[in-house]
Amino acid sequence: MREQRSYSSEAIILKHLDMGEADRILTLFTPYKGKFHAVAKGVRRIVSKKAGHLELLNHTQLQVAVGRNLDIITQAESIESFPHVRTDLWHMTCGFYLAELTDRFIEEDTQHQDIYKLLLAALRTLDEDVVTLKPQLVENTIAADQEHNRSQLLLRYYEIYLLSSVGYEPVLRTCAHCNVDLQPVENGFTPSLGGALCPNCSSLWAQPLSVNALKVMRLLQRSDWGKVPPFRLDKRTHAEMENAMRGLIRFHLERDLQSWNFLEQLR
Repeated sequence: MREQRSYSSEAIILKHLDMGEADRILTLFTPYKGKFHAVAKGVRRIVSKKAGHLELLNHTQLQVAVGRNLDIITQAESIESFPHVRTDLWHMTCGFYLAELTDRFIEEDTQHQDIYKLLLAALRTLDEDVVTLKPQLVENTIAADQEHNRSQLLLRYYEIYLLSSVGYEPVLRTCAHCNVDLQPVENGFTPSLGGALCPNCSSLWAQPLSVNALKVMRLLQRSDWGKVPPFRLDKRTHAEMENAMRGLIRFHLERDLQSWNFLEQLR
């Protein structure tokens, strides 16, 4: 049987690493092959025709040759480049964060079509948000708050969905320690146990988690993104959800993500 020498695939560019004088190793996320690395030869040269199609976050159609150690990208054509995201630093950083998060949690050569589709949908949402809100931001600070509100909800949604998909679903309906049903009172959250704690257990080792924060996180956990209401949440609620999810991510990865610092600076 003749061995396959090349193949085609669509991909989202998650990461790149310069190699040699002109080459670049790309981390690619595809719907059927999963995550893998491939070399784009000569892509850093000014005359390269592939360079513009292999930018970070691009959704690109690729032709790939099978290599001895790493496969080699021979052709690339952008399907979506999300140009509006690239004009807004906040939304672009959100996109980079989603890519970094995906890269850290998704194992190589493991198919995750659900995460692939969600990442693509999230990048489209960020791109559309810039188009919708940008004209209002010049003279409307309320629109600026709305911009951050919706995008922060999107980040929390993606975090919850991604963790659930790879086997780390946050425990949000029963106490992660004693397993009793959580009541509509201030509960707690601890990353080492994987989720929320009832008041009795959270008095020992947990950060506070308000009723509103827990309700929103539960809704995000059980809803399609398109059906999530346009909540107008206060900064405290956003901070509680973010701290809870960051703690959970840090616990599983045993490290911080680089994008967190950039998001903090922009906010």
